[in-house]
Amino acid sequence: MNSLSLSKGKTKRWSLIHRAISVVVLLGFLFCSNIVIAQAQQDLRPPAYPLITVDPNISIWSMQDTLYGATTQHWTEEEHPLQGLIRVDGKPYYFLGQQLARYNELLPLANKDGKWRFKKSSPASEWTERNFDDSGWKEGTGTFTDGEDVQNPWNTQEIWARRTFKIQALDSIKLKNLLLNIQHDDDVEVYINGVPAFEKVGVTFTPTPVAITPEARKALREGTNIITAHCTNTGGLAALDVGLVEKLEPEANIPNARQTGVEVTATQTKYTFESGPVELTATFTAPLLPDDLEMMSRPANYISFEVRSTDGDPHDVQLYLSAASNIAVHTSDQDVVWQRMPSRALDIMRVGTAEQQVLQSKGDNVRIDWGYLYLASSSGESVSSRIASSAESVADFAENGSLMGNDATDMPSSPATDPITLATAFDFESVSDQPEEWHTTLAYDDKYAIEYFHEPLQAWWKKDGTSVVEMLEQAENDYKQLMWETSQFDKKLFEDARSVGGEEYAELTELAYRQSVAAHKLVAGPDGTPLYFSKENFSNGSIGTVDVTYPSSPLFLYYNPTLLKGMLEPIFYYTESGRWQKPFPAHDVGTYPIANGQTYGEDMPVEEAGNMLIMTTAIAEVEGHAQFAQSHWETLTQWADYLMEHGMDPKNQLSTDDFSGHLARNTNLSIKAILGIRGYGYLAGQLGKDEIAQKYKKAAADMAVKWREMAYAGDHYMLAFGNPDTWSQKYNLVWDHLLGFNIFPDSINKTELEYYLEQQNQYGLPLDNRADYTKSDWIMWTATLAEDRATFEKFISPMYRAFNETEDRVPMTDWYMTSSGDQRGFQARSVVGGYFIKMLEEKMVK
Repeated sequence: MNSLSLSKGKTKRWSLIHRAISVVVLLGFLFCSNIVIAQAQQDLRPPAYPLITVDPNISIWSMQDTLYGATTQHWTEEEHPLQGLIRVDGKPYYFLGQQLARYNELLPLANKDGKWRFKKSSPASEWTERNFDDSGWKEGTGTFTDGEDVQNPWNTQEIWARRTFKIQALDSIKLKNLLLNIQHDDDVEVYINGVPAFEKVGVTFTPTPVAITPEARKALREGTNIITAHCTNTGGLAALDVGLVEKLEPEANIPNARQTGVEVTATQTKYTFESGPVELTATFTAPLLPDDLEMMSRPANYISFEVRSTDGDPHDVQLYLSAASNIAVHTSDQDVVWQRMPSRALDIMRVGTAEQQVLQSKGDNVRIDWGYLYLASSSGESVSSRIASSAESVADFAENGSLMGNDATDMPSSPATDPITLATAFDFESVSDQPEEWHTTLAYDDKYAIEYFHEPLQAWWKKDGTSVVEMLEQAENDYKQLMWETSQFDKKLFEDARSVGGEEYAELTELAYRQSVAAHKLVAGPDGTPLYFSKENFSNGSIGTVDVTYPSSPLFLYYNPTLLKGMLEPIFYYTESGRWQKPFPAHDVGTYPIANGQTYGEDMPVEEAGNMLIMTTAIAEVEGHAQFAQSHWETLTQWADYLMEHGMDPKNQLSTDDFSGHLARNTNLSIKAILGIRGYGYLAGQLGKDEIAQKYKKAAADMAVKWREMAYAGDHYMLAFGNPDTWSQKYNLVWDHLLGFNIFPDSINKTELEYYLEQQNQYGLPLDNRADYTKSDWIMWTATLAEDRATFEKFISPMYRAFNETEDRVPMTDWYMTSSGDQRGFQARSVVGGYFIKMLEEKMVK
């Protein structure tokens, strides 16, 4: 539980369960004896706060400390706006999000219809000027993109482009509100009438309004103007489009409520606000209960509200919540349509793209643009709703305390200039000091969720033909029970984590839970088997990556190994179907959400073979039988034999830490191979294959002896065999301990941990000697090698400090710099499920 009180300089933690609180009362005598003063600790300030967490597509976060500090965002940092207002005695206050920006398009993006003049080789130096003669340049229509079958192809390294536009009345434009609307991949420089207007090294993936230099704004004139752009594709995809917009002033000036606290638990984020004489509590709940596949799959989150008077007097109170159509598009220029859905019990609205190109988009920095976003509230006289522009519905509520206007009818419409919102409001009428409650449900039906070897699959919750309205009605019926169950789950998770790893460890696991789970999608396989697909968020967008499943596996081994089996099944099927014919496992099965076969450019032979064998072994240990291994025995045998031949001293290849590059003779990779072989021997023994078991157990033991001899460097063990001046975290050793193999002597752990403590920086232990960065999941695994709590916490505290102090306000990264705490890359990834390895130790080690 991560509690932040903004009304005090320091935040304090007091456990909610069975925590002894001792109070000293000095009234001339001690009120009680044997008093112990509890030492409060400062809580973790999350880098980002989870609000709506369903799957990689439906994932909305607040990326600052106040819920009203900025527009809420998808984990990719694109705006996915939620808005909330409370109206007290006729006065409105914002408590969630901000008023959505509205724009007047002066020059729309070229998109499909806009005209460009362009050149793909270096032009004359005057090419940016308004009067430059570009009659010899080629003409193109629409956004420049790479590829062969595209409207306006750009397949060279550089492009120079020009667009003309007219301004009829310059004095009608507020120049200070003028912005470029731009999309570029990669480096770009833009000019207005020859004056530099914008420059950026890097990428703006989707069309985004950006600031223009004051000089360029002043260069505008009535009549004909020109925007010119030069873009360089430094690698990968290519894109260029530029327009011009004027940001409109807000129609209403609404103050913010005052946030007084926020608490994050495993499945809930709870905020409190002071809005005049009324206290508001807003709670975001994702009922991701791991032992219930229906709840893990149901794409519905609750947003609950509680209000009460704080001054002893009754007050007239209304609440407003809206969700914008931006949540249902990949880019804001996509058209959307909307409608109301029939239900006897609920007021249901939905919005989605007009085109509905189901499962047509794949990639990393991609948002869903098929299916529909739903907002549902219990129907009744106290509830009103409206589908309209954000500006209209907010003004309607601010003035009337309800939504009295008609729904918008002019569709399709794009969110680019004035987004449509699904808005609902509730009238509490007179509120006293006794709390009153209301809640809404936000959901998303993606129609089909995953394409699995060319067959579209639906989410697990649909396996019996449940409709989206039925799902929403069931979610409403389950509300009270699920709020209780999630509360109990959260309390137990925190206490279990704290009991094995301490306060800071417990807070980190709380923050990791929703992030890890919501980086997956649970679907029903062709034969009804649960398949659980991860997405490599802000890594490369791969689906079902083995070396992403491996670090996240402790969470699922601890709570429900069925989910881990659902992650491994696609990799087994890929080999057993004959589609993958190499003697080691694939790295992935595609690019999310298309799982038609590996798309990553290079194999990780020893890495993935070791991962699959270790995880299958761990499943057998947790379940108490090896039936899952039995069903894939031939494949496991093939991978074990590959490791017997290639795993002891790996050749130059990638490991899961591929950002560090290729490495030959990787000692940590060798450990993984040895433990994979030992795991295969364990599985053979569980299945009564005694001769096979003895062969592979002995081979692994012999290899472990050889490893110690080859890797020893005196006061530590090497990063790579033959390089005594190198070192690395040997995080793979943790499975020797968890699985009870003990083929590597405890002295190795002791030597390594002592050495690691000397290498630690302010914000954690580097991954190895090659760089300052680290992986937070691997720190957790390395720390779990410690025999005592004090040593474990020495590794956890610097990592805790990194997340608490980082200026990178994004969902937890697992790859950061240990000297500064700065994000190196990656965010919102499932691998933080690896934080649960300390809890898994308590479960597995008898």
